[in-house]
Amino acid sequence: MGPSAGKGRAGPTTEDVLDLLRRRGLRMTPQRRAIVAEVMRTSGHISPPEIARKVRDVMPGVNASTVYRTLTLLEDVGVLSHAHLEGGAEYHRAEEAEHVHLACSRCGAEDDLSLTEARALARLIQRHHGFLPDLTHFAISGLCRDCQRRDGTGRA
Repeated sequence: MGPSAGKGRAGPTTEDVLDLLRRRGLRMTPQRRAIVAEVMRTSGHISPPEIARKVRDVMPGVNASTVYRTLTLLEDVGVLSHAHLEGGAEYHRAEEAEHVHLACSRCGAEDDLSLTEARALARLIQRHHGFLPDLTHFAISGLCRDCQRRDGTGRA
């Protein structure tokens, strides 16, 4: 889905997404509307438990399975993408998903590889192994610069 006409910003609006779901024959329950609205307000990582907590603040009856089903549905229609991080799956809006997560397994610090860096890494893997990876779907675990310094394992 491209930019909304006349909105002046990239990506769909909450109403664009609700219209897309309606056109697919899905009912727009109050719970689903609240989840979609919260997802569209959120930028960066979208954690299912955090979305559930925020939606429950407004609509106490929303259960976790409804949140997960709606997130999966939003991924199926191209609004969201997910990556597997150490703490579990996290979602991003599709227009924000083009990067690779770097996650420190000791302190939890997170960083990202740019799409250019990820493509270079994918080319390296393909050249040496004949395998074309989808690096945007998971996190690369390791030690951040600060943890390496503390351990004396880094060159930083």
